[in-house]
Amino acid sequence: MSDLRITEAFLYMDYLRMSECIQTSFAVCRIGIHTCFRALCCKGPPPARPEYDLVCIGLTGSGKTSLLSKLCSESPENVVSTTGFSIKAVPFQNAILNVKELGGADNIRKYWSRYYQGSQGVIFVLDSASSEDDLETARNELHSALQHPQLCTLPFLILANHQDKPAARSVQEVKKYFELEPLARGKRWILQPCSLDDMDALKESFSQLINLLEEKDHEAVRM
Repeated sequence: MSDLRITEAFLYMDYLRMSECIQTSFAVCRIGIHTCFRALCCKGPPPARPEYDLVCIGLTGSGKTSLLSKLCSESPENVVSTTGFSIKAVPFQNAILNVKELGGADNIRKYWSRYYQGSQGVIFVLDSASSEDDLETARNELHSALQHPQLCTLPFLILANHQDKPAARSVQEVKKYFELEPLARGKRWILQPCSLDDMDALKESFSQLINLLEEKDHEAVRM
């Protein structure tokens, strides 16, 4: 074979190798573009958020309805106190809380326990600026809830509401007056100050409650 023929053969082989490299590069690019497109534009539905059924209790005037309405991005203006019960789905980034709010009037509180069944957590709202008599009543109701057979093992979020009022008691004062340390020892509970003026703090309180609910879920799975 002449030198010219050999040179042409080598050139042809180089051409084939170059063509193969180019085709491979194009294929890799196509795969990359397709992957990016799927990641950006073709995501499947996000994973479903867990839902928890909660009961919300507290005396009339404690601010239960206003707080829940604000969390649901509803206007708290012209809020009417709940006379029987109402249910709100309160959305958070990592969970949905189906909150059953019970009216806090004298003639309704004696029926609270009829609505406890199926609850996975408890929200207790108290007016930290209320009179001594109302605060005493709220303490008795909270003690009763903490010891109720259907609630005693559940996570509690206790909200000392109306912290924006001059007469509001501090969290430490509420904790001492309600005797929470000895009564709730060994239970899952959170005591937090709140007001409609500080929604970030309120949402953080609910995030802590969701953490307790998730922990209880994980314990149930392990059992």
